Amino acid sequence: MENNTGIVFNIQRYSIDDGPGVRTTVFMKGCPLACLWCSNPESQSGLPEVTYRYTSCKRCGTCVKVCPEQAVTLSDDGVHIDRVKCTVCGECVKNCLPEALQISGKGMTLDEVWKVVKKDADYYEASGGGVTASGGEILAQADFVAALFKRCREAGYHTCADTSGFGDPAALLKILEYADLVYFDLKHMDLEAHKQYMGQSNELILNNLELVVKTGVPLVIRAPLIPGYNNSDENLRAMAAKVAEIAKDSVVNLLPYHRYGANKYRMIDMTYQLEDVPELTSDELLHAKEIIESYGLKCEISK
Repeated sequence: MENNTGIVFNIQRYSIDDGPGVRTTVFMKGCPLACLWCSNPESQSGLPEVTYRYTSCKRCGTCVKVCPEQAVTLSDDGVHIDRVKCTVCGECVKNCLPEALQISGKGMTLDEVWKVVKKDADYYEASGGGVTASGGEILAQADFVAALFKRCREAGYHTCADTSGFGDPAALLKILEYADLVYFDLKHMDLEAHKQYMGQSNELILNNLELVVKTGVPLVIRAPLIPGYNNSDENLRAMAAKVAEIAKDSVVNLLPYHRYGANKYRMIDMTYQLEDVPELTSDELLHAKEIIESYGLKCEISK
């Protein structure tokens, strides 16, 4: 894509969970990781794709009839889309009266995104908020995000880069030049476990974490806690030790496991693999917090 065009799958206004104050969060499509607990599985592919909301479907079969690629089938449990055959032509979406079929992700110019972002300038100023770029993984569309942040800085809007840290260091530096805050995910400290649960090694992520620290951009470490996967005392201590070593002034934000994105997997013909994983108890969360704080770090638990 050209620098002034990106693939966006959502723009969320009035967000209060993606940085300080009231914010507009621009969700970029595409992520090189495949975390088992991803709450936005529709963000993983870098291209637009058809999604299916089975609760809205009337099982009329119109989508099957109009698909020129014969990529749509209908069974007892609803519509299924052959993702290899599908060209995202949109015929099924246009002909779906209950709007059970949608296209997730579209190309947007910088001006189109900016038109949405600037609507809430008064809220940014009053609340100390601003604009957050999230995903997906923003490093996959670094030129677009950097251009958006540059325009935000010129307008006086606070910017927050929400990243997994997996991407080209040069891409990260482009964004950091115009970022006022970084939300940086740490999911697992063990290299092999990271490969198993996220599909990629954590070496590049840890190197990029050090790069963020060196630039001096304010940093918040965000750590999703998934029972049985990364909430062990061993992993928490390893993470705390690493943060204390290179970013001791950063806040560690613990993100308790939730199932909010589980239903999205069926929308794109994927299987959610953590059906039997329970949520963490209050005592387990407090225990994790105490471990992080024992390394001299400030730690918060997100709601």
